Amino acid sequence: MKRRNRLGVIALIVMLMFALTTTAFADSVDPTELTGTKYIGCPDCGALGVVLSDEGEAVPCETCADSEYTGYILSPSNFYNTIWSLLPPIVAIALALITKEVYSSLFVGILVGGLLYSNFSFEGTVLHAFNDGIVASLSDSYNVGILIFLVILGAIVCLMNKAGGSAAFGRWAQKNIKSRVGAQLSSIVLGCLIFIDDYFNCLTVGSVMRPITDKHNISRVKLAYLIDATAAPVCIIAPISSWAAAVAAFAEDGQGLNLFIRAIPYNFYALFTIVMMIGLVVLNVDFGPMAKYEKNAVENGDLFSGSNPYAMVTDKADESKGSVLDLVLPIVVLVVACVIGMIYSGGFFNGDDFITAFSNSDASVGLMLGSAFGLVFAIIYYLIRRSMSFRDIMGCIPEGFKAMVPAIMILTFAWSLKSMTDSLGAKFFVRDFVRTASGIQVLLPVVVFVVGCLLAFATGTSWGTFGILIPIVQNVFSMDNPLAIICISACMAGAVCGDHCSPISDTTIMASAGAQCDHVNHVSTQLPYAISCAVIAGITYLIAGALAFAGAPGLIALPIGLVLMIGFLVFMKKRNA
Repeated sequence: MKRRNRLGVIALIVMLMFALTTTAFADSVDPTELTGTKYIGCPDCGALGVVLSDEGEAVPCETCADSEYTGYILSPSNFYNTIWSLLPPIVAIALALITKEVYSSLFVGILVGGLLYSNFSFEGTVLHAFNDGIVASLSDSYNVGILIFLVILGAIVCLMNKAGGSAAFGRWAQKNIKSRVGAQLSSIVLGCLIFIDDYFNCLTVGSVMRPITDKHNISRVKLAYLIDATAAPVCIIAPISSWAAAVAAFAEDGQGLNLFIRAIPYNFYALFTIVMMIGLVVLNVDFGPMAKYEKNAVENGDLFSGSNPYAMVTDKADESKGSVLDLVLPIVVLVVACVIGMIYSGGFFNGDDFITAFSNSDASVGLMLGSAFGLVFAIIYYLIRRSMSFRDIMGCIPEGFKAMVPAIMILTFAWSLKSMTDSLGAKFFVRDFVRTASGIQVLLPVVVFVVGCLLAFATGTSWGTFGILIPIVQNVFSMDNPLAIICISACMAGAVCGDHCSPISDTTIMASAGAQCDHVNHVSTQLPYAISCAVIAGITYLIAGALAFAGAPGLIALPIGLVLMIGFLVFMKKRNA
């Protein structure tokens, strides 16, 4: 009996050793790093090469047993890691711009991704689009946290409106902000002050500034542009933000935050966007579709010039009650609670310092917890103030949910579309394209910037673009090369630019929700501004790359780019005049 037990122990030890060596082998060879790779991680063993049997023993994975690389299998899609992997987002974006209808356009893009992944199988298309796309997106813990944050923020905004806080702030602003320029500059300043997170920025600035910009006949699409332009572009140059934490997480060798700070002066698109936004307001110049919307708002008082998807949302607040404190205090508590929530998720209360905790924070968890505490405070505060009855307060929660339904639907479809591009290996196709350009180093900053723009525009995610491009740049350059930090900045600038332009971007969607305007109208009016800024940023990256390659400081390109931007705005003003 003892001998049998010994044999069992020996067999278990042999199996464990086999599992460990198999895992080590799988770790040492990663076929997904090969150019033109068709390999994906094994869905059963998770690229380990071993699974657990019913008895809890480690046994070889049958799925990848015959594969050339243990733990990996060939993708079932014939279109994996090809240019076709970018077709789903291209279809969705084209349809959205043509039909002016975003829900059906995104859904068609998801179906196109399912068709390509399943090699045009009807059953495979339906299962992939719904199970691996929509259901997987809604069951992802990070995404659920963001949706909860949206719903809670919608409830807080509804509470502030019903309590009369927004109306009181509007009355104060009417006395103190006496011009359209002042209202727009106030929106910009508030957007720059809320630099912690772009989601929080979009919805908070929108809810606070809508009453003020409405009184000065500023079109909702112009407000959406000001919100969008102070969201991602400000967060990407703020060292204490969820975006800094994301970049720090994507960079290798633990030098992410250092790289982020060094890259700020070279983030030309973000810096030029802020300059352009202020210049547009101060010089009173608009061009493209935005000029038509602004003219209609000023002359006819029509803030929408078309459809208003939020027309069913009514805030029946008593204009005579409430004080500015009813708006300011809940927002201040919300900001503080969200900061505390983010550093809590990063381990601040477990002994980590503030910077480390913020770098390691989970924006989804932090914002969800912070907004929950902010909602509890708002309820208690309004009860103490007797601004509303408890029943009216509870009624604001479903009302806030209703206000966020358009944003939630678009976000869900946008996340699902990203899942389609991921399953088709779009990131590997883009990665291989960038690697082929490494021989022309002087052009690499502008190449990385353009690729970052296109990838973020097609996928609607800037963070995903960071994750793809930053490790590639670190592999191409050593960090003591002057071109390295310029290319790192170009990664971030390109990602923000594409995210800023894309109709399927989270931030673009939330800017529309914050301003409560039609999403497609926001995209079409913002695009000429963003493209103009991108062209000037691209020229500046070309100059910076040439300067660095020649041994001169690349930072000299920044004032040149600023002169180009100001000159462009002056030219557009004279042209309009």
